[in-house]
Amino acid sequence: MSNIIKTKERGNLIVISGPSGAGKDSIVEKLKEYNNNFWVSISMTSREPRSNDIPNETYYFVSREEFERRINDGIFLEYAIYNDNYYGTPRDIISEKLDKGLDVILVIEIQGALKVKELIPEAIFIFIMPPSMNELRRRLINRGTDSKDKIFNRFKTAYKEINEVTKYNYVVVNDEIDVATKKVNAILLSERCRVDRIEDIYLNNMEEELHELLIDKDLDNDIKI
Repeated sequence: MSNIIKTKERGNLIVISGPSGAGKDSIVEKLKEYNNNFWVSISMTSREPRSNDIPNETYYFVSREEFERRINDGIFLEYAIYNDNYYGTPRDIISEKLDKGLDVILVIEIQGALKVKELIPEAIFIFIMPPSMNELRRRLINRGTDSKDKIFNRFKTAYKEINEVTKYNYVVVNDEIDVATKKVNAILLSERCRVDRIEDIYLNNMEEELHELLIDKDLDNDIKI
């Protein structure tokens, strides 16, 4: 017997953001251990690569002038300035991946996430929260990638960003990364089961099929009275 329901094949757009140091990228990387039905969008940035960056994998790195040229060409779904650098999401490949049935994850700054919400309010928005501000401070310092001034600016910005959590659909506190990752995966799975993803319900021949089941010669063996 075929499935009763047919669901939409198009994937979901998932936006994950939170303060710098909350662990967004670490969660998405670990998510691959539980789920392979998603594609992580690669953002473009005008900032300089760090020692642990892999060009065209962690980010597409371009000059500030090149980024501004692409803004004028309209290639971005969203873009924002964070710590005096541009960050943006190229739009062309996202629709292609969604049409193939993959969930697309955007790991972007809060400014960019709110712009996406204006354009695509049906997207799924997940806010990654640090367990405490002291822990966030410790993580920023231990990364060892930023100057003292940049750490201070990131920490100060985090206070403002956390106030935006009410504009998201879900919040996940990243205290233990395994637990936080499982929660994010549960969100992705539950969103796939939403009723508004149903395209059709096949009940045309249900009465006939039930009749066939009831007169099945083996039915008497299955029912114990």
